[in-house]
Amino acid sequence: MDIEQERGITIKLQPVRMDWNHGGKKYQLNLIDTPGHVDFSYEVSRSLAACEGAILVVDASQGIQAQTLANCYMALENNLTIIPVLNKIDLPAAEPERRAIEIENALGISRDEIICISAKEGTNVEKVLERVIEKVPPPKIVDDDETKALIFDSVYDPYKGIVAYVRLMQGHLERGQKIKFLNTKAVTDIIEVGCFKPKYKALDGLDSGEVGYIVTGMKSVADSRVGDTIWRKEGVNVKESDGTPLPGYKRVTPFVYAGIFCTEGEDYPLLRDALEKFSLNDSALTFEPEHSGALGHGFRCGFLGLLHLDIVQERLEREYNLDLIVTAPSVSYEVLQSDGTELRISNPSELPEPNYVQEIREPWMKVEILVPKEYIGAVMKLLNERRGLSKNVQYLDEQRVNVIYEIPLASIVVDFYDELKSISSGYASMSYEFLEFRVGDLVRLDILVHHERIDALSIIIHRSEAHYHGGVVCKRLKEIIPKAQFEIPLQAAIGGKIIARETIPAYRKDVTGYLYGGDVSRKNKLLDKQKKGKKRMKMFQVSCE
Repeated sequence: MDIEQERGITIKLQPVRMDWNHGGKKYQLNLIDTPGHVDFSYEVSRSLAACEGAILVVDASQGIQAQTLANCYMALENNLTIIPVLNKIDLPAAEPERRAIEIENALGISRDEIICISAKEGTNVEKVLERVIEKVPPPKIVDDDETKALIFDSVYDPYKGIVAYVRLMQGHLERGQKIKFLNTKAVTDIIEVGCFKPKYKALDGLDSGEVGYIVTGMKSVADSRVGDTIWRKEGVNVKESDGTPLPGYKRVTPFVYAGIFCTEGEDYPLLRDALEKFSLNDSALTFEPEHSGALGHGFRCGFLGLLHLDIVQERLEREYNLDLIVTAPSVSYEVLQSDGTELRISNPSELPEPNYVQEIREPWMKVEILVPKEYIGAVMKLLNERRGLSKNVQYLDEQRVNVIYEIPLASIVVDFYDELKSISSGYASMSYEFLEFRVGDLVRLDILVHHERIDALSIIIHRSEAHYHGGVVCKRLKEIIPKAQFEIPLQAAIGGKIIARETIPAYRKDVTGYLYGGDVSRKNKLLDKQKKGKKRMKMFQVSCE
């Protein structure tokens, strides 16, 4: 994708088939390139479930990153064979010996097993492929009359319909066969099967153990979901029969929520259609309809992180030609009401009034930050300012430190990553995982413009941070909202208590400027007329809001 090249990161998993000769034999290698950023960890977990081994690539100049550790542990949980590789040894800043020691200390992998390569120049790349053939076990071949394939990704093509990316676990698939999606119960005929070279290459069929694609021709995105099982059996009518589905994937839980609205209200159906098709290719995205008094109809969307949100917004605007407004990101909360019932909310406007709330619980995360030792003081200061709790500090070697903290998700969801990169000169890397919901002193901060609450600006925040944040928002709104012919108060409130205020002054229109001399009653009459006009204008403004 263009956005991947512009940002220099991998966003989507990319499968490819490679033929390789080794020891006089021809081997077929099915490879999946996965993202490294923690916001796209679901792409990694789905890929690992479809593989027998993993090539763990570490930058020889930058060393192990926090997400490298997280992805390695994920591969070990899937019982995969790990092949460690140090890449970019051609760079002047590369330190392969030091990075090999890092890998050995952090992951327990012997330095003798690490392959040093330069993918750019092709140095030692063939050794990686040979190690894959020697160490990674081949897939188990189950060739019988029952066929099962796991969908690990899918895309929507306006001409071909849904194209499912599959790993064939058993059996055989070919063009013209009738197949069934076991979870959605959809039935269709295969229009085309093929593999990735890396573009689509049509084949006669796919056999057990192979990775490829299936063109289904289906137009409804609800008929195919990632993790579903494609099934068929010789001599059996798939419409009237069912098989046993494969385990599939654990449903991912979003961490960050935001409202997405169109700048033009009539584009709402286009946004809904775009999200349905987009979610087929990005199964970590969740969405449900939402209405805002200020922004109209839109969707409340769930994301794995801020980068995920940013990428989704940009892709929707580029690929579907939409002009979008995205509200401030928030997290989900658990609310225990006074009557003992519990709510799970992701929108601040859903929070009941304070007298109906017994307690509010917020999500806490375990955060691991890898940073050079000279920046450890600044990093720990930042974490403490964000209500973090120190748990451990591990020295990987003489230069690199792994800082482990527990911290509220709301404290790292907005600008934490940017500040972390700033104070560490870009050297720090971060990974995080969910721990639990914990009780916090949380309140809903409302922003009022001309005494009217703007729901799109409401947030749930820790009480100790509410006054500062309310003042910042009011000052910012004062800078961007244009003046009117009457004063516009901007207020931040908790319940019925105003905690911060700014005022946009009125334009001064001189209605008496053309008078010269004469009775003062004429001047007063004009000023009274102006006052009544301003009163009518205020009433009209409120009714429009």
